Amino acid sequence: MRAKSVLAAAFALALMGAFALAGCSSTSGGSSSSSSSDSESLSGTVATNGSTSMEEVIGSLSEQFMSDNSGVTVTYDATGSGTGIESVGNGTADIGLASRDLKSEETGLTATTIAKDGIAIIVNEKNDLDDLTIKQIASIFTGKVKNFSKLGGSNADIAVIGREAGSGTRDGFESITGTEDSCKLSQELTSTGAVIQAVQNSKNAIGYASYASVKDQKGIKILKVEGVTISEDTISDGTYKIQRPFNLVTKDGTELSKAAQAFFDYATSADAADLITEAGCVPVTK
Repeated sequence: MRAKSVLAAAFALALMGAFALAGCSSTSGGSSSSSSSDSESLSGTVATNGSTSMEEVIGSLSEQFMSDNSGVTVTYDATGSGTGIESVGNGTADIGLASRDLKSEETGLTATTIAKDGIAIIVNEKNDLDDLTIKQIASIFTGKVKNFSKLGGSNADIAVIGREAGSGTRDGFESITGTEDSCKLSQELTSTGAVIQAVQNSKNAIGYASYASVKDQKGIKILKVEGVTISEDTISDGTYKIQRPFNLVTKDGTELSKAAQAFFDYATSADAADLITEAGCVPVTK
Protein backbone atom coordinates (compact mmCIF):
# COMPACT_ATOMS: atom_id res chain seq x y z
CA MET A 1 0.00 0.00 0.00
CA ARG A 2 2.79 2.38 0.86
CA ALA A 3 4.48 1.80 -2.51
CA LYS A 4 1.20 2.53 -4.27
CA SER A 5 0.85 5.81 -2.37
CA VAL A 6 4.34 6.88 -3.37
CA LEU A 7 3.63 6.09 -7.02
CA ALA A 8 0.33 7.99 -6.91
CA ALA A 9 2.02 11.03 -5.40
CA ALA A 10 4.77 10.93 -8.01
CA PHE A 11 2.21 10.71 -10.82
CA ALA A 12 0.29 13.68 -9.40
CA LEU A 13 3.44 15.77 -9.22
CA ALA A 14 4.35 14.91 -12.82
CA LEU A 15 0.86 15.87 -13.97
CA MET A 16 1.08 19.22 -12.18
CA GLY A 17 4.44 19.90 -13.82
CA ALA A 18 3.04 19.19 -17.26
CA PHE A 19 0.18 21.61 -16.71
CA ALA A 20 2.64 24.27 -15.49
CA LEU A 21 4.81 23.87 -18.57
CA ALA A 22 1.81 24.10 -20.84
CA GLY A 23 0.78 27.33 -19.16
CA CYS A 24 4.20 28.88 -19.89
CA SER A 25 4.61 27.74 -23.47
CA SER A 26 2.91 30.66 -25.28
CA THR A 27 5.26 32.62 -27.57
CA SER A 28 5.91 36.33 -27.30
CA GLY A 29 6.61 38.97 -29.95
CA GLY A 30 5.02 42.33 -30.75
CA SER A 31 4.73 41.78 -34.50
CA SER A 32 2.64 38.60 -34.32
CA SER A 33 -0.80 39.15 -35.79
CA SER A 34 -2.76 36.43 -33.96
CA SER A 35 -2.61 33.64 -31.40
CA SER A 36 -1.94 30.05 -32.51
CA SER A 37 -5.59 29.08 -32.01
CA ASP A 38 -6.77 32.06 -34.07
CA SER A 39 -4.17 31.24 -36.71
CA GLU A 40 -5.47 27.71 -37.11
CA SER A 41 -9.07 28.90 -37.51
CA LEU A 42 -8.45 31.63 -40.10
CA SER A 43 -8.62 30.79 -43.78
CA GLY A 44 -9.49 32.41 -47.09
CA THR A 45 -8.30 35.29 -49.25
CA VAL A 46 -8.14 38.99 -48.39
CA ALA A 47 -8.24 41.15 -51.52
CA THR A 48 -6.60 44.59 -51.27
CA ASN A 49 -6.52 47.05 -54.15
CA GLY A 50 -5.22 50.58 -54.65
CA SER A 51 -2.29 52.90 -54.03
CA THR A 52 1.02 51.96 -55.63
CA SER A 53 2.74 54.09 -52.99
CA MET A 54 1.56 51.73 -50.27
CA GLU A 55 3.33 48.71 -51.76
CA GLU A 56 6.12 48.60 -49.15
CA VAL A 57 3.74 48.96 -46.21
CA ILE A 58 1.10 46.51 -47.41
CA GLY A 59 3.76 44.06 -48.55
CA SER A 60 5.38 43.98 -45.11
CA LEU A 61 2.10 43.72 -43.23
CA SER A 62 0.74 41.03 -45.56
CA GLU A 63 3.91 38.95 -45.32
CA GLN A 64 3.84 38.98 -41.52
CA PHE A 65 0.11 38.31 -41.37
CA MET A 66 0.33 35.35 -43.75
CA SER A 67 3.30 33.99 -41.82
CA ASP A 68 1.21 34.04 -38.65
CA ASN A 69 -1.92 32.76 -40.41
CA SER A 70 -0.92 30.07 -42.88
CA GLY A 71 -4.48 29.51 -44.10
CA VAL A 72 -4.89 33.09 -45.33
CA THR A 73 -3.70 34.68 -48.59
CA VAL A 74 -3.56 38.48 -48.81
CA THR A 75 -3.50 39.77 -52.39
CA TYR A 76 -2.46 43.25 -53.53
CA ASP A 77 -3.53 44.83 -56.81
CA ALA A 78 -1.52 48.02 -57.43
CA THR A 79 -3.99 50.08 -59.43
CA GLY A 80 -3.83 53.54 -57.81
CA SER A 81 -5.86 55.12 -55.03
CA GLY A 82 -8.87 56.08 -57.16
CA THR A 83 -9.34 52.57 -58.53
CA GLY A 84 -8.78 51.04 -55.10
CA ILE A 85 -11.55 53.18 -53.64
CA GLU A 86 -13.86 52.25 -56.50
CA SER A 87 -13.11 48.55 -56.04
CA VAL A 88 -14.27 48.63 -52.43
CA GLY A 89 -17.41 50.49 -53.41
CA ASN A 90 -18.35 47.93 -56.06
CA GLY A 91 -17.35 44.93 -53.94
CA THR A 92 -14.42 43.64 -56.01
CA ALA A 93 -11.98 44.17 -53.14
CA ASP A 94 -12.26 43.69 -49.39
CA ILE A 95 -10.02 46.63 -48.47
CA GLY A 96 -9.04 49.62 -50.59
CA LEU A 97 -5.68 51.32 -50.27
CA ALA A 98 -5.67 55.09 -50.64
CA SER A 99 -2.75 57.46 -50.20
CA ARG A 100 -5.14 60.37 -49.86
CA ASP A 101 -8.27 61.33 -47.98
CA LEU A 102 -11.68 60.43 -49.37
CA LYS A 103 -13.34 63.07 -51.53
CA SER A 104 -16.78 64.47 -50.77
CA GLU A 105 -18.36 62.47 -53.57
CA GLU A 106 -16.84 59.18 -52.37
CA THR A 107 -19.68 58.39 -49.99
CA GLY A 108 -20.63 55.22 -48.15
CA LEU A 109 -16.99 54.50 -47.34
CA THR A 110 -14.70 54.88 -44.34
CA ALA A 111 -10.98 55.64 -44.51
CA THR A 112 -8.84 54.48 -41.58
CA THR A 113 -5.34 55.98 -41.45
CA ILE A 114 -2.55 53.55 -40.58
CA ALA A 115 0.43 55.76 -41.42
CA LYS A 116 1.69 59.11 -42.66
CA ASP A 117 3.99 59.31 -45.67
CA GLY A 118 6.00 62.14 -47.12
CA ILE A 119 5.97 62.93 -50.82
CA ALA A 120 9.60 63.33 -51.83
CA ILE A 121 10.68 65.73 -54.57
CA ILE A 122 13.26 63.87 -56.63
CA VAL A 123 15.76 64.79 -59.34
CA ASN A 124 18.45 62.83 -61.13
CA GLU A 125 21.56 62.15 -59.04
CA LYS A 126 23.61 64.39 -61.39
CA ASN A 127 21.41 67.43 -60.74
CA ASP A 128 23.15 70.10 -58.64
CA LEU A 129 20.00 71.41 -56.93
CA ASP A 130 19.62 70.69 -53.20
CA ASP A 131 16.65 72.67 -51.92
CA LEU A 132 13.41 74.15 -53.29
CA THR A 133 10.57 76.12 -51.76
CA ILE A 134 6.98 75.01 -52.27
CA LYS A 135 6.47 78.11 -54.42
CA GLN A 136 9.40 77.12 -56.64
CA ILE A 137 8.09 73.57 -56.93
CA ALA A 138 4.69 74.90 -57.98
CA SER A 139 6.30 77.16 -60.59
CA ILE A 140 8.12 74.17 -62.10
CA PHE A 141 5.07 71.91 -62.29
CA THR A 142 2.80 74.60 -63.73
CA GLY A 143 5.33 75.46 -66.44
CA LYS A 144 6.17 78.95 -65.20
CA VAL A 145 9.81 77.94 -64.73
CA LYS A 146 11.17 75.76 -67.51
CA ASN A 147 14.93 75.85 -66.96
CA PHE A 148 16.95 74.84 -63.88
CA SER A 149 19.11 77.98 -64.25
CA LYS A 150 16.16 80.03 -62.95
CA LEU A 151 16.48 78.11 -59.68
CA GLY A 152 20.23 78.35 -59.29
CA GLY A 153 20.93 75.14 -61.17
CA SER A 154 22.56 74.38 -64.49
CA ASN A 155 21.32 75.70 -67.83
CA ALA A 156 19.03 72.81 -68.76
CA ASP A 157 15.39 72.53 -69.74
CA ILE A 158 13.29 70.78 -67.09
CA ALA A 159 11.50 67.49 -67.84
CA VAL A 160 8.54 67.43 -65.45
CA ILE A 161 7.40 63.94 -64.37
CA GLY A 162 4.09 63.32 -62.59
CA ARG A 163 1.33 60.83 -61.90
CA GLU A 164 -1.96 60.15 -63.62
CA ALA A 165 -5.35 61.55 -62.59
CA GLY A 166 -6.76 59.50 -59.73
CA SER A 167 -3.37 58.91 -58.15
CA GLY A 168 -3.29 59.58 -54.40
CA THR A 169 0.28 60.82 -54.71
CA ARG A 170 -0.72 63.33 -57.36
CA ASP A 171 -3.73 64.44 -55.35
CA GLY A 172 -1.61 64.99 -52.24
CA PHE A 173 1.16 66.76 -54.15
CA GLU A 174 -1.18 69.11 -56.01
CA SER A 175 -3.31 69.99 -52.98
CA ILE A 176 -0.26 70.95 -50.90
CA THR A 177 1.55 72.85 -53.67
CA GLY A 178 -1.63 74.54 -54.92
CA THR A 179 -1.27 73.14 -58.43
CA GLU A 180 -4.62 71.34 -58.82
CA ASP A 181 -5.64 71.03 -62.48
CA SER A 182 -2.75 73.22 -63.60
CA CYS A 183 0.26 70.90 -63.84
CA LYS A 184 2.02 70.69 -67.20
CA LEU A 185 3.85 67.41 -67.40
CA SER A 186 6.44 66.08 -69.83
CA GLN A 187 5.39 62.58 -68.79
CA GLU A 188 2.28 61.40 -66.93
CA LEU A 189 2.94 57.95 -65.50
CA THR A 190 0.77 55.35 -63.80
CA SER A 191 2.93 54.12 -60.93
CA THR A 192 5.45 55.24 -58.34
CA GLY A 193 8.06 52.92 -59.82
CA ALA A 194 7.63 54.41 -63.29
CA VAL A 195 8.20 57.95 -61.96
CA ILE A 196 11.36 56.90 -60.14
CA GLN A 197 12.69 55.14 -63.23
CA ALA A 198 11.98 58.15 -65.45
CA VAL A 199 13.95 60.43 -63.11
CA GLN A 200 16.79 57.91 -62.91
CA ASN A 201 16.98 57.83 -66.71
CA SER A 202 16.93 61.59 -67.37
CA LYS A 203 19.46 64.02 -65.91
CA ASN A 204 17.03 66.90 -66.48
CA ALA A 205 13.99 65.30 -64.84
CA ILE A 206 12.12 66.25 -61.68
CA GLY A 207 9.28 64.28 -60.14
CA TYR A 208 7.55 63.32 -56.92
CA ALA A 209 7.12 59.95 -55.23
CA SER A 210 6.40 58.33 -51.90
CA TYR A 211 9.30 58.63 -49.47
CA ALA A 212 8.72 54.99 -48.52
CA SER A 213 9.57 54.06 -52.11
CA VAL A 214 12.57 56.34 -52.77
CA LYS A 215 14.61 56.51 -49.59
CA ASP A 216 16.95 53.66 -50.61
CA GLN A 217 16.87 54.22 -54.37
CA LYS A 218 20.05 54.83 -56.35
CA GLY A 219 20.29 57.17 -59.31
CA ILE A 220 18.16 59.92 -57.77
CA LYS A 221 18.58 62.80 -55.35
CA ILE A 222 15.90 63.72 -52.80
CA LEU A 223 15.62 67.49 -52.46
CA LYS A 224 15.02 69.43 -49.28
CA VAL A 225 11.77 71.40 -49.20
CA GLU A 226 11.82 74.78 -47.46
CA GLY A 227 15.20 73.77 -45.99
CA VAL A 228 13.82 70.59 -44.40
CA THR A 229 15.15 67.12 -45.20
CA ILE A 230 12.44 64.50 -45.52
CA SER A 231 12.64 61.77 -42.86
CA GLU A 232 10.39 59.79 -40.55
CA ASP A 233 11.02 62.42 -37.85
CA THR A 234 10.21 65.46 -40.00
CA ILE A 235 7.09 63.75 -41.36
CA SER A 236 5.98 62.89 -37.84
CA ASP A 237 6.53 66.38 -36.40
CA GLY A 238 5.04 68.11 -39.44
CA THR A 239 8.10 70.17 -40.37
CA TYR A 240 8.25 68.44 -43.75
CA LYS A 241 5.21 69.97 -45.41
CA ILE A 242 4.51 67.70 -48.38
CA GLN A 243 2.90 64.68 -46.75
CA ARG A 244 -0.31 62.64 -46.88
CA PRO A 245 -2.06 59.73 -45.12
CA PHE A 246 -1.96 56.04 -45.97
CA ASN A 247 -5.53 54.76 -45.55
CA LEU A 248 -7.39 51.48 -45.49
CA VAL A 249 -10.81 52.01 -47.07
CA THR A 250 -13.84 49.89 -46.21
CA LYS A 251 -17.47 49.96 -47.29
CA ASP A 252 -20.01 51.13 -44.74
CA GLY A 253 -22.64 48.56 -43.82
CA THR A 254 -20.66 45.67 -45.33
CA GLU A 255 -19.20 43.15 -42.91
CA LEU A 256 -15.69 41.98 -43.70
CA SER A 257 -14.94 38.27 -43.80
CA LYS A 258 -13.31 36.84 -40.70
CA ALA A 259 -9.90 36.79 -42.41
CA ALA A 260 -10.27 40.33 -43.82
CA GLN A 261 -11.38 41.69 -40.44
CA ALA A 262 -8.41 40.03 -38.74
CA PHE A 263 -6.01 41.58 -41.27
CA PHE A 264 -7.65 44.99 -40.87
CA ASP A 265 -7.40 44.73 -37.07
CA TYR A 266 -3.74 43.77 -37.30
CA ALA A 267 -2.84 46.55 -39.75
CA THR A 268 -4.47 49.17 -37.52
CA SER A 269 -2.98 47.88 -34.27
CA ALA A 270 0.15 48.81 -32.37
CA ASP A 271 1.59 45.41 -33.35
CA ALA A 272 2.02 46.69 -36.92
CA ALA A 273 3.91 49.86 -35.96
CA ASP A 274 7.44 48.48 -36.27
CA LEU A 275 6.81 47.06 -39.73
CA ILE A 276 5.27 50.34 -40.88
CA THR A 277 8.34 52.19 -39.62
CA GLU A 278 10.67 49.74 -41.36
CA ALA A 279 8.75 50.41 -44.59
CA GLY A 280 9.73 54.09 -44.31
CA CYS A 281 6.46 55.53 -43.00
CA VAL A 282 5.25 56.96 -39.71
CA PRO A 283 2.70 54.75 -37.92
CA VAL A 284 -0.24 56.53 -36.32
CA THR A 285 -0.66 53.79 -33.69
CA LYS A 286 2.22 52.82 -31.40
